[in-house]
Amino acid sequence: MTDLIRSACLTSYPEIARACGLDPARLLAACGINRRCLEDPDIRLPAGALRKLLERSAEQSGAEDFGLRLAETRTLSVLGPVGLLVQQEPTVRHALRSLIRYIRLHNEALDLRLEERDGEAVVSAEIKVDRPVPVRQGVDLTVGVLYRVLRSLLGPSWRPLVCFAHAAPTRRETHRRFFGGRLSFDQEFNGIVCDSRDLDRAIPASDPMLARYARQHLDALLGRPHASTADKVRELVRLQLGSGRCTVDHVAAQLSVDRRTLHRRLAAENLTYSQIVDAVRVEIVTRSLPSRERRLSTLADMLGFSSLSAFSRWFRTRFRASASTWRGARISGIQGAGENA
Repeated sequence: MTDLIRSACLTSYPEIARACGLDPARLLAACGINRRCLEDPDIRLPAGALRKLLERSAEQSGAEDFGLRLAETRTLSVLGPVGLLVQQEPTVRHALRSLIRYIRLHNEALDLRLEERDGEAVVSAEIKVDRPVPVRQGVDLTVGVLYRVLRSLLGPSWRPLVCFAHAAPTRRETHRRFFGGRLSFDQEFNGIVCDSRDLDRAIPASDPMLARYARQHLDALLGRPHASTADKVRELVRLQLGSGRCTVDHVAAQLSVDRRTLHRRLAAENLTYSQIVDAVRVEIVTRSLPSRERRLSTLADMLGFSSLSAFSRWFRTRFRASASTWRGARISGIQGAGENA
């Protein structure tokens, strides 16, 4: 199954891409990423699509350090609630362990590990892929973000050894500026090596009560992991419904399975692909239709219908009324509720 990743990973991509002479909208479309992902950090998209976007951007721009340029713009906030918890833990070791435990809520394709031996701590990062594909830019971005997270807790004077499994870039200026010079390439892992005692440092601004609430929230999310086939199909349908490419074959390919396998897995959850598409359409239309500013033709496009008449037929079947009649009744009900409040 394809792993999903929060669209927060696209933070600052358009600005960096344009600075490198690229057309970000064209590249996003070519990699199958909806532009809505730039507006909402919590949309889930296939991690493979992001990997492809980073590699193509580096190749077409000639910027071998493209992933690291993105990392330079990152703060803890990009991790959402995981970043909030990291800031509230009592020590750097607690913060790192929380990051390792909850990182899959942010990026399902990323594994983080901590190993300590003989007074040395090794934090390694592995990007999971199902076949040999280029991941250099993703690795640079991941290690760069990991470094910035730890440095935000340990201070600007912290100077770990930063390791990469890939070969050194042709030019190392960005890497040296970003990491402070202690770099090693062609290693057995991607990650950071530091003194174990660094992890014992207290985090001055930590808040135990806030940390407890954040942990409870994240544990609840882990308790209903975003891992079922139906959940992943639902996320991809929401993201691509208006693209005109939201077919069962296209979604199956994004999940690295064939059409029959996808149907079989959904059947095991007592669902069909058509039922999921229909449920997402109902969700979107009930949220969007009451707005007077939303034209019905625009809504039909959002829902992936080829024409307004096709949308109208579907709507009447589902809601037993025309879209305009239903909208008028909803608006009148909302206004009435406001007048009686």
